[in-house]
Amino acid sequence: MKQPPENIDIELRMLVEAVYLKYNYDFRDYTGASQKRRVIVAMRAMECETVSDLQAKVLHRPEAFAQLLQYLTIPVTEMFRDPEFYAAIRSQVVPHLETYPSLKLWVAGCSTGEEVYSLAILLHEEGLLERSIIYATDINPESLDAARRGVFPLDRMRLYTENYQKAGGKRAFSDYYTAAYGGALFERSLVENVTFADHSLATDTVFSETHFISCRNVMIYFNRRLQNRVLGLFHESLCHRGFLALGSKESIDFSSHATRFEPVAKRERIFRKAAE
Repeated sequence: MKQPPENIDIELRMLVEAVYLKYNYDFRDYTGASQKRRVIVAMRAMECETVSDLQAKVLHRPEAFAQLLQYLTIPVTEMFRDPEFYAAIRSQVVPHLETYPSLKLWVAGCSTGEEVYSLAILLHEEGLLERSIIYATDINPESLDAARRGVFPLDRMRLYTENYQKAGGKRAFSDYYTAAYGGALFERSLVENVTFADHSLATDTVFSETHFISCRNVMIYFNRRLQNRVLGLFHESLCHRGFLALGSKESIDFSSHATRFEPVAKRERIFRKAAE
């Protein structure tokens, strides 16, 4: 029997509230349309006729919640995604980062790590990686484990190589990985100074002062209230005149923090903490 459409929104609110109360994962301020699509896909995959059936399964079986989490946090990413963004980092941000004796960078919502390795490669080529600490955070433990392993599909390397070259790469991209474990294993030296950690932008607080924060294509899944919370966290975390990078479809223009950042490369969504 197909679930009545009028019940889905009600049961969806009950599901995310139950997840929050049981597991302390807060999806209550994620945008409804995207969340609904993901839950419906999860229902089919987990053989549940209704959202309430899914809720019951998740509440009583922690392994079912782990399975649901993969659908609620589906990663859509690639290495050097939007190459012009990385080119802008090289030209507009690196000259300022070079002035610091040591650096702290935060990749918030790092997913399976493609952006972390891209940023590490860029920092290495600009002579900054050895003096950098990178915090790579996400709420999905399976994604974090994948990021730690640093093994990506071999059939993606052609696209990643093209992206890297367009982003101003200075070497052969193949220098950074070897074929292993049925995929491309990236050099461990790239993540020697990376801390992979669980962190929720919805519930957790700032943990370090940082010079650069990248949170790309994450806030598009948040409602306005959560977006404002996250931008407040980033402002608090950034050092004086620190940098913030967002995704190509994200903006700070209509947030309550709009005046606290100024554009560095507006088209590429790179901002700088405004002087106070």
